[in-house]
Amino acid sequence: MPHGRSARTISKQLGDLLLVASITKNLSESGTRNLVFDPAHSFQLTEPILLRILSNPSLDPSRKLDFFNWCRSVRPTYRHSASTYSHIFRTVCRAGYLNEVPGLLHSMKEDGVVADSQAFKVLLDACIRSGKFDLALEILDYMEELGTSLNPQMFNSFLIALVKKNQVGLAFSIFLKLLDAEVDDVGLASSSIACNELLVALRKANMKLEFERVFNKLRKKKGFEFDTWCYNICIHAFGCWGDLGTSLSLYKEMKEKEGSGCSACPDLCTYNSLIKVLCKVGKVNDALIVWEELKGSGHEPDEFTYRILIQGCSKTYRIDDATKIFYEMQNNGFRPNSVVYNSLLDGLFKARKITEACQLFEKMVDDGVRASCWTYNIVIDGLLKHGRPEVAYTLFCDLKKKGQFVDGITYSIIVLQLCKEGLLEEALQLVEEMEGRGFVVDLVTITSILISLYKHRRWDWTDRLMKHVREGDLVPSVLRWKAGMEASMKNPQSKRKDYSPMFPSGGDFTEIMSFVTSAKDSNLDSDDVRIEDEEASSHETDEWSSSPHMDQLADQMKSISHSTKQFSLARGQRVQEKGSDSFDIDMVNTFMSIFLAKGKFNLACKLFEIFTDMGVDPVSYTYNSIMSSFVKKGYFTEALGVLNEMGEKVCPADIATYNVIIQGLGKMGRADLASAVLDRLLNQGGYLDIVMYNTLINALGKAGRIDEVNKLFEQMKTSGINPDVVTYNTLIEVHSKAGRLKEAYKFLKMMLDAGCSPNHVTDTTLDFLGREIDKVRYQKASILSEKDDSS
Repeated sequence: MPHGRSARTISKQLGDLLLVASITKNLSESGTRNLVFDPAHSFQLTEPILLRILSNPSLDPSRKLDFFNWCRSVRPTYRHSASTYSHIFRTVCRAGYLNEVPGLLHSMKEDGVVADSQAFKVLLDACIRSGKFDLALEILDYMEELGTSLNPQMFNSFLIALVKKNQVGLAFSIFLKLLDAEVDDVGLASSSIACNELLVALRKANMKLEFERVFNKLRKKKGFEFDTWCYNICIHAFGCWGDLGTSLSLYKEMKEKEGSGCSACPDLCTYNSLIKVLCKVGKVNDALIVWEELKGSGHEPDEFTYRILIQGCSKTYRIDDATKIFYEMQNNGFRPNSVVYNSLLDGLFKARKITEACQLFEKMVDDGVRASCWTYNIVIDGLLKHGRPEVAYTLFCDLKKKGQFVDGITYSIIVLQLCKEGLLEEALQLVEEMEGRGFVVDLVTITSILISLYKHRRWDWTDRLMKHVREGDLVPSVLRWKAGMEASMKNPQSKRKDYSPMFPSGGDFTEIMSFVTSAKDSNLDSDDVRIEDEEASSHETDEWSSSPHMDQLADQMKSISHSTKQFSLARGQRVQEKGSDSFDIDMVNTFMSIFLAKGKFNLACKLFEIFTDMGVDPVSYTYNSIMSSFVKKGYFTEALGVLNEMGEKVCPADIATYNVIIQGLGKMGRADLASAVLDRLLNQGGYLDIVMYNTLINALGKAGRIDEVNKLFEQMKTSGINPDVVTYNTLIEVHSKAGRLKEAYKFLKMMLDAGCSPNHVTDTTLDFLGREIDKVRYQKASILSEKDDSS
């Protein structure tokens, strides 16, 4: 016979099982309607019984939820336990009944019960998976009120899940809230995984201010240390935003921690990030030196290192360096992908190396690298810009027939070329075909056609354009903008009658160096500063360092801010292609281009005034357009005023800005200042494209500095840029006018040997050269006849 207490225990267990079975049966059949509460037997509804019922897999989740609420409704004094709440939370999450969560949270708050943090994590994960981010915030508020906190592991998964759901702003705000709530040295935010994921997401979303805020808070956080991954993320991010000083200071900090037992030390990713930063700010020379140091430091370059350098060299017209690195990449066993080929192809076309570009494209196909739409766009655009329209059109038509490798950008490139050639009918037909194939007719295409319609006085064709572009409201928006602009232009000018006083200047264009040397953020403010930095760094050089040049750069930049770029490698574009955010300035640039091309300076400046008064911020292209037109007409003082305002607006200069400056100085006969501006450009990380070389050759040639012209021409060829017809025409002209006829004839022969087709300017130049040669021959004949007569 069992002991009396054991018998009672067995009897109670049996009774509980029968009660659970009875309640479960009633719930399954009719829900809570047939359940009767007996106060005399209130002891029967204990926590173990409730948990058994709630955990029954055969019972529908909705019945479990009804029973959970029924227990509380029939017994006002009854309070569910933390375990019961945790269980019902898991049930509603698995069943997808998240709309019930706010009510359960309210009940839990009234009961004064705190569920475990794991239950809250289940709730948060379910909200994120379902996209109910407002509910997730509400849950966090309840957690804060109830005193529940997430442990670091849960914090990681929660923030990372938000980031992966592209809820970067929400993750940022929650991160700051949790970070500010910490009082101990090691808290939730001390988990580097979540911090790093958030920093990466902020950089990708271009949320610079938010990134800097997180960065600064983590730097001040006691007990938190940056790991190598975090350092690399920050170096890359600040470099992407042009802040070279901060990137180098972080590298220097890593180097100082190296060997001190800290987990953060420079690795290959660090050097790749720094090389990319240097290339982005135009310091390609330094990037190449660091690359050579990298190869001897124990870190072997990987495919990303090669890709970064090829892209940097191609963008800055260092085509020979880019080509050399490309073949070294292949020799070291790395297979270039389409991105590498595209970068080098683009660079070769920009450097007018048409034959080499076509050979590279053939090599790309032979190597089995799949060409993309971007590849063909580069090839078609390059052929069109360098006098091979027939080949480009043939390639475009072949791709259309195959039905692949053609996108909206391809059509836009061809439409733009047709507009330049004045073939408006064909351009409109192509736009119709473009829309019919489902490609987006973007603002670049629309405004290019509008410019061409204006030039050919065919505004009556705008209805045809609207007929072709049936999808979207882009064309109506453009036409409404145009109508509003024209109405505004009819009003009296608010400030001035003409453009002359609009851009006041204290000096004249010959004082250009005062603007160029006034950059507060330049690390080359004076030769003395540079010499002092070099001397200081030379005393602190680590003889055992694997990257002495990078160390030297970091030392030179340690006390200088580089938050503002003075030179932009990206050339300013008429259309920014940033959607509604740039629509106004895109249209301003378009119509300013039209007015300036027609010589209507007053209208262009009035348009500029109207929209800047409305709060539209000009961009580099805007200022470059106005300044270029003023220089061409000889309005040098007004051009200097534009340049000064550009600097005041913290609008970075690009290669087009420097081209205009040197063109203006050349017209004024100040080639000495032109050379100084060129030196400044190179020191700031700028580069020389073919337009810059042609501009300088023209300026120096007209100033009679022929030896410098020849030296510049040799530099141009050495850098890997092939001269074009403008280069040869200028060289022939300046040498002819300087009386150096043999050299002029040499450049003519060189031009023909290079396969560069002459144009009408060449004919005029050769007529002048012929007259000069005849004049010299006549003079020689006269001298000889005089000698014969005297003898």
